[in-house]
Amino acid sequence: MTGIEAVLTVDLGAIAANWRQLAAAGPVAGVVKADGYGLGTAPVGRALLAAGCRHFFVAHLSEGVALRAAIGAGPMIAVLNGFPPGADDGAGLVPVLNGLPDVAAWTAAARAAERALPAILHVDTGMARLGLDAGELERVAEDHGLLAGLDLRYVMTHLACADAPEHPLNADQARRFAAACARLPPAPRSFANSSGLFLGPDFASDLGRPGCALYGINPTPGRPNPMRQAVGLEAPILQVREIAAGTPVGYGASWTAPRPSRIATVAAGYADGYLRALSGRATGILAGRPVPLVGRVSMDLITFDVTDVPPPAPGDRIGLIGPGLTPDDLATAAGTIGYEILTSLGARYRREYRGA
Repeated sequence: MTGIEAVLTVDLGAIAANWRQLAAAGPVAGVVKADGYGLGTAPVGRALLAAGCRHFFVAHLSEGVALRAAIGAGPMIAVLNGFPPGADDGAGLVPVLNGLPDVAAWTAAARAAERALPAILHVDTGMARLGLDAGELERVAEDHGLLAGLDLRYVMTHLACADAPEHPLNADQARRFAAACARLPPAPRSFANSSGLFLGPDFASDLGRPGCALYGINPTPGRPNPMRQAVGLEAPILQVREIAAGTPVGYGASWTAPRPSRIATVAAGYADGYLRALSGRATGILAGRPVPLVGRVSMDLITFDVTDVPPPAPGDRIGLIGPGLTPDDLATAAGTIGYEILTSLGARYRREYRGA
């Protein structure tokens, strides 16, 4: 019954507007990994394509294949984690080469194919995660022949601390990236992530790679969010009950009513990506007013103290994300980041997409 399903609303128009806002300052791709940050690779990809996006980034090969099926031939789809030559099965994806073994595999494939193969070269400038390390960079800088047969679409790096503008590693990475590119064959550069796009001209490049900002997560923590919110989440009340003072609610009896209270039981839980860490910390919105989540978040149910708002009825809906209650707000309550809130959103929600 759709009446007792929680509804996740995705505003594709807001996502497209966020992309256009960022693209107005310089060329940017659309990062749609993790199922479009939990909001749906295909609808998000098509909305970005319609907005003018022609460069996309995903994490895994399977994500790239799915995106290609959704948006068709033409736009560049780069796979950040890379993939073996030929593994894209004709989908025309571009691998990110994250080390010399990747480079060797693709140059060998280019020789066998007798044609240049597109690739993006990733240089590590301070993450110590993926990308050519200092030794590998030195080898390539001394012998550009190691890249023979590659059509280098971009040289990229990734910022580690862009959401902390004063962190000294940001400037260090900008210097290291500039120095690395000066020693490599000429190629366009791809540098800033969402937060990096707000760090100033030293972080400009030929292609920015915004992810979270497209989906309304604040890329400038501590300052007003310049992006439009793209997500809403409402869940239905299954039952409302009156309880006496001293009555415990939920697993572990972690919350006890300090007064006679009215409790609304709502159809959502950690199986839907509403994190257990929100237990006793989050709020919902009912009748335009905040109501506290009480007791523990369980797999399928959460409970709110609705004593101080007009009495609701079963079937009424409580806002879990929406105006005045952003993914970043939930993240703060859960002690995490907005990225985790979005990418955790479960498959059980009924999804409604609004126009691009």
